[in-house]
Amino acid sequence: MKLGLVTYNMAKEWDVPTIIENCTATGFQGVELRTTHAHKVEVDLSASERQEVRKRFEDSPIELAGLGSAFDYHSTDADEVRRNIEGTKEYSQLAADVGAPGVKVRPNGLPESVPVEATLEQIGRSLRECGEFAKNIGVQIRVEVHGRGTSHIPHMRAIMEATAHDNVFVCWNSNQGEVENGSIEDSFNLVKDWLQLVHINELHREEYPWRELFTLLKASGYSGYCLAEIPGSSDPIRVMNYYRALWKAFCGER
Repeated sequence: MKLGLVTYNMAKEWDVPTIIENCTATGFQGVELRTTHAHKVEVDLSASERQEVRKRFEDSPIELAGLGSAFDYHSTDADEVRRNIEGTKEYSQLAADVGAPGVKVRPNGLPESVPVEATLEQIGRSLRECGEFAKNIGVQIRVEVHGRGTSHIPHMRAIMEATAHDNVFVCWNSNQGEVENGSIEDSFNLVKDWLQLVHINELHREEYPWRELFTLLKASGYSGYCLAEIPGSSDPIRVMNYYRALWKAFCGER
């Protein structure tokens, strides 16, 4: 497995050269660039600007592990759902152009006025369309375990079953709601066949079974990124160095 960084919070004020510099200095191997942040890897980039972003990463030791969006598909407004689907397609094209292998999207809630099963089916249909488009340009769709109600792991499994597409995957999000009787094994097993990305957060939180997560990931054959989604700091290099040391200890690495 590889350790990377989500630029949500820790790196939201960094430009791309700073991200590469700081990740290189601390042994982080890759990065997921979150939309709306200071690095400005957005859909309004020109073709030459997209090529420049791609080259910066290709010429560096840091891998562009993915792009992180906030697109979701649960709304009761059909036009809003369509805007999110089309936005996902546009963002997927950006990912292809800058050399990112995947785009993170999310479910983000369950409208009270609609039966749960209907919303889960709607999210799945939307994801299937996005996944088909992205597959044609070599980009994965990665669905974060997120949102009120939609982060419930059985609901995530239902979404994936409704999606029924081989280019749509799960992004594990290390939520406390996944823990049952001190373990995440039952939750993990419900979605492990779709796992393509993992978000991790505060490794000092003893209420979350981090060692079990990393053991389960290894046992499943997972060899992708564990991306740290952590708060910013006035001393980021020190924090990132400590974070990497703790991650290695949990993973049983020297």
